[in-house]
Parts: sequence; structure tokens; C-alpha cells
Amino acid sequence: FYPENVDENQIVTIASSRNNNGTGNFYVPADNNKYIPYFHENFMEFQGLTASDYNYFYPDQPYTGFNVIDGEVVNEDVVAENGVIDEVSEVSMPLRSIDQYLADNPEYSLFKSVLDEFLVDYIQDDEATTTYQTSTGGAEEVYVKVYDADLAFSPNNENWLKLMDNDAQADGYTMFVPQNEAFQEFIDEILLKHYPSVSSLPKYIIVDLVNAHMWQNAVWPSKFTANVNFLEEEATFNKDAEVVDKQVLSNGLFYGTNTIQKSNVFYSVYTSAYLDPDYSLMTRALNDPDGYGRLIKNPGQDFTLFMMSNEVLRGLGYDYDTDYSQWTYTSPEGSTSTGTSAKSRVLRILYNHIVPTPNGELDDLAGSGLIRTGDPQLPGEYIKYENNTVFAAGNQDMGEVVNITGFEDQPNGRVYYTDNLLQFSERPAAFEIRELAGRAEGEEEEDTETPFSEFYNYLEHASIYDSNTGTIRGVDLGTAYTFLVPNNEAIQEAVEDGVLPGIEGEDGSLQPNYNPDTLEEQTKVDRFVQLHILETRTIAPDGLENGLFPSLRLDEFGDPIYLDVMNQPGNLAVEVENSNKTAEILPSFSNNLADRSLIHLIDNYLLYNE
Repeated sequence: FYPENVDENQIVTIASSRNNNGTGNFYVPADNNKYIPYFHENFMEFQGLTASDYNYFYPDQPYTGFNVIDGEVVNEDVVAENGVIDEVSEVSMPLRSIDQYLADNPEYSLFKSVLDEFLVDYIQDDEATTTYQTSTGGAEEVYVKVYDADLAFSPNNENWLKLMDNDAQADGYTMFVPQNEAFQEFIDEILLKHYPSVSSLPKYIIVDLVNAHMWQNAVWPSKFTANVNFLEEEATFNKDAEVVDKQVLSNGLFYGTNTIQKSNVFYSVYTSAYLDPDYSLMTRALNDPDGYGRLIKNPGQDFTLFMMSNEVLRGLGYDYDTDYSQWTYTSPEGSTSTGTSAKSRVLRILYNHIVPTPNGELDDLAGSGLIRTGDPQLPGEYIKYENNTVFAAGNQDMGEVVNITGFEDQPNGRVYYTDNLLQFSERPAAFEIRELAGRAEGEEEEDTETPFSEFYNYLEHASIYDSNTGTIRGVDLGTAYTFLVPNNEAIQEAVEDGVLPGIEGEDGSLQPNYNPDTLEEQTKVDRFVQLHILETRTIAPDGLENGLFPSLRLDEFGDPIYLDVMNQPGNLAVEVENSNKTAEILPSFSNNLADRSLIHLIDNYLLYNE
């Protein structure tokens, strides 16, 4: 039992004897343990530790292979009737816990004040009160000092994780704590860039800040990068230059530092949303279990992040209902969706705003270009940039762009502030092809002939296509595809080669027959269209995707016919597997955005011989 000043009142407290798991089981009277550390060669060898690990804490005491705190065993394994005696060279005094060491050292008072103000509670306990009053004769009530359940551990708990009895004999905690000057500098320069005070911060930021400095196991000096903290990050400290205080305490290891743990949540593109209340909805989406916060916190990968402000999200119908813990979306027409469907929309839009840029590809948006969003292992959709604006397929549908209003650089990339969202398209890709073909909605014949016109004329009359809904059989909204559209000359060649149905013209030449009468010729059209649609991949001439990918067309055995993609930056060639007929994209007419798709114009048609 010990006195503590709480809200300017002195109360009697006792340490919690369990980590707070949120169930109220944080104090077990029978477990008032205190531990002392001993360093035995068997343990050291098993852990891969050496004398340097011991001497890091006790530089004036030689490591002998059997040390107890800062002493050594001088006479070991004296067998007695009821146990074993080891004679030591030093008197072992009770060690302080991490919690007690923090309280006793004013150079860490700022960090401790954050813990005390936001993450500590004092809960009266009848059993502890009875024990105290019986043993001391005092009349005061006793309060258990309880740390928040969201923390990695309770710094005053002497029983480690208590996953099994006596597991604290095998391991302990580690806490790195910055000195006041370093912590204040971080608060001023990073933490409060968009908040007026620490007390105005959301609790989750304070919890993350403290957990970034907490490890649930012993982090030995030679193994700073072998363990991860509660945020699953390695220690970022230089053990020789940045650790100024090192202690082996009763419940773990303590390192006082002259800098803070450079946690990814505070030193990445994620930080720009995370530490700004104007982007709390974006932060919520990033932190969703299905979100992408972990991706953009990665310090080993550079990203460009386009910001999604609360104002813009809400202006476009997106919000989060805290009463029901769910996303909501209200369409321009006034219909509302909630739950999974609304969240899926938010996360799909969010993924459009995350772009891997290992070479700073988007540091200058003054020119124009096309780039893929998302993660290399889970590709997103393509977006375009031009003259300091960006847009996705949905913006293109609406005839709008996203303007850049500012930027800031973070350790792993650049963040752009914007006035709009990079929205996905909700209309079928076939309607994009129709527009590229110069056809207005509802027109039976082409208004203006373009290089896409002949392909669309065949597509329009294909049995696998519904011109009213824009649906191509086998092509689903929200799924990745690449459309390879042969230009008019290639279509004419396919007609002359008998791959597409034709009809003899007045001059005796063979002309396209868009609306064939026979089932055989109708099948030719359907198969031709299917062969020129790659499924499962959206491929641009950027060198990212090479190899064999399935088309929509099936062979005589019902298996997909694969196209061989040969992709280099600026050039994309495609041929049917084991075919010698190659088509290349025509760059000035390609890279057209559609629903999770790209539409390219190619200079040849693809051929599959059964």
C-alpha cells in the first residue's frame, strides 16, 4: 500500500495485479508478487544473449554466467533438505516496478502526466481496504490503480501476462520512455499540428502514442529489432546514442531515451489524416479492419495519398453513424444505404486515393499521365493526372476533375489535399466504348466515325450484349477487365479473313455484316468480342503486368483462352497464347478509364484457331 496524490487529494492505493482486460479482473489479492532478475548462462544461451547484454545494464559488474541483479553467485548449488542455496556477493534490495520508477524520476514527468491524466483510474476495492485497515489500523479506503484496458500492459502489474501460473518468472515487459524535452518537442511539432492541446486529442491517439513505447516482452539491448511493440513495430532507437537510462526492474526492462519511438502512425502519410480532426472520417476508414491503414504506415514503401476531408465526404453523401457503428451513403437521387454496402463504397473510393510511388512518380502533377492505385499485391484502379488535377473513371463520367489545393511531405511519401473525391464509375464499360465509337445514347447509327466505331457496330448486335443496359455477358460491374478494341482497319481485315461475318458490297469487296442471320456467324461475333476482353486484370502500358491472363472466350473444352501480355512502359503487345498474330496498343487512343477497367485501341485483331 502506498499514498498517491490524485486530483490534489492524497489516497491510499495498491497496484493492480493483473493487466486490465476490460472484465474488471485487474486485482487478485493473493498475487502480491515482487521479482528479482538473475542471469544464468543457460537462459542467456537460449535467448541468444551475451555478456554485453548484461553489462549494458551493469557496466561495473563482470558477467560470470550466474549473476543476480548487479551481483554474482559466489557459491552455488548448496543442496539443503528443503531446497537449494546460492550464496551471492550483493544484498538484493526490492526493485521498483516500471510504474514506480516513472513516479520517482522527474525527467519523465511529462510522459507520466499523459498516462495519469488519460489512461489511469482509481477504483475502490473492499478486500484491499479490509486488509489495509486490519494491518495498519488506518481508516482510509484503498483504491486499486488501474491502467486503461487498451494499453499493452499495466506498468504496475508484477505478474506479466498471467497466461499461466508463474509465467512472470520467464519474461517481463519493456517500456521506452522519452525525457521531457524530447517528448515536449514531439508534442509541439507533430502531435498538436491540428489540435489545440493534448486534452483535445481523441483517446485513440493517446493510446497509440503510449503503446508505441510498450513491448509485451523483454527487449534486450542486442535485440532491439527482433521484437515488436504493441503496434507491431520494431524499436527505432539507437541503443548507444539515444538510450540514456537503462534499468532492469521488478516487472521488466526500462529504457529512458532522448527521443521518441518514431512510430509509423506519426511518421508516415497516414499521419496527415490521423492527426487532423478534419479528416476523422478518412482515418476511420483507414482504421477499419478491412481498411488500408496498415498499408500506408509501412516505412519501407513510399506512397502518394490524396486526402478525403470530412466536408467533401459528407457533401457527397458519405458519413458514419456512431449510434449504430456503421457507414451511411445517400445518393444524389436521395436513396440511402447503410452497413456493408455503404462501407464497401467508402473503401473502394479510399483505395483510389492510395498510390504506391516508390520513385516519387506523382511528386510533380504539372504534366499528364496514368497510374495504378492500391497495393502491388492487391492492385487498385487506374487514375489520371493532368495539369495539377487528378481524376478517376467516376469523375470522368461526371465531367469533373479533382483539384489539388496543397500538399505536405511525410517520411514515406507525399500527401495531396484536394477539393473532391476520386470516384469510381458506376456505369458499364460498354457505354464507354459506345462513346469512344462516337455514338450518342439512343442513336441507331454512328454519329461520327472513330477508330472504335467498327468494333462497337459488331458489339451492338452481339447476342452476348444488351445495348439498353450496357451489359456484356460475363462482364460484371466492379470487376477488373481490360478491353482490347481492334481499330477499324483491323476489323476490316478480320472480315476479309472470315473471322467476322461479312457481306459482298456493290463493288465486289467484302464488307462488315454487323447483324448476321445465321447462328454460326452470330457465334463468330460473340467469340470475337470475348477474345478481346481480358478478365481479372486491368493492364496498362506501365510494365507492371506481364504474362498469361485469361480472356472471356472459352475453348472447345470450356477452359479460358489465355492471352500473352508483353508489357513495357509505354508499350503493350498482346497475342493469343501460342499464336503468331500480335496486336499492339495505339497509345494516343488507349488508356481510357472505365469501371475498374481500361479500354485500349489495338492495331490488329486477335486470333484463336481451334
